[in-house]
Amino acid sequence: MSSEFTGDKIAIPYDADVCIHAGNCVAQLPTVFNLDNDPWITPDGASAEEVEAAVKACPSGALGVRRTA
Repeated sequence: MSSEFTGDKIAIPYDADVCIHAGNCVAQLPTVFNLDNDPWITPDGASAEEVEAAVKACPSGALGVRRTA
């Protein structure tokens, strides 16, 4: 199941079928990736550069990044 979370400057596509739940995103950037929030991904919770770095660290490739501005 794929979904996309869009903020002012960046969008984060997420593929739940690929995710291995390593938790790197939550540990690295909890202001964006927080399982206690709904939605659990808030792209505007950090700078676009910080989001890109966290997404790059995703070991499964379940997360992506797309600039919107």
